[in-house]
Amino acid sequence: MKILDKEFEIYITQSDMEKNIDRISNQINNDYKDKNPLFIVMLNGAFMFATELLQRINISCEVSFVKCASYTGVISGVRRDLIGVDFEVRNRDIIIIEDIVDTGATMDWLTKLLNGCCAKSVKIATMLFKPGAFEYDYKIDYIGEEIDNDFVVGYGMDYNGYGRNLTSIYKLCN
Repeated sequence: MKILDKEFEIYITQSDMEKNIDRISNQINNDYKDKNPLFIVMLNGAFMFATELLQRINISCEVSFVKCASYTGVISGVRRDLIGVDFEVRNRDIIIIEDIVDTGATMDWLTKLLNGCCAKSVKIATMLFKPGAFEYDYKIDYIGEEIDNDFVVGYGMDYNGYGRNLTSIYKLCN
């Protein structure tokens, strides 16, 4: 599949993603059955994962959104704040919903920010995790799938704004 000037090949099917989301939602429903967590969805990339995940969450919860950016083209770079945290987190159980944890810089920044605001707990649910690129030492609590250090698009993730609408995940061809 060609997106702009790059070729991509199928990597993870929609069916496999749905199985991962079922597993994660079951874990969260069990872990938070008597709690009222606040889900913080990382925009833009996590919108499809968050939609599918939250439709399977059957516990009391709230949902809010933040938007950060750390990619230019296919290169992971410096985090740029776009929309800040504007909700009360003190004494709240927080679950961050992320599309992909790559180097981990954005999650490191956000978890420190939330913990500094006296959140009761902060956990991370990510659709994809790149252990080969990860540069930090914090726990990722709910992982859909670990992948190699490939550039991927689809299921909310993009290449220069394109490919977010794809229902499967594609990786950049070498």
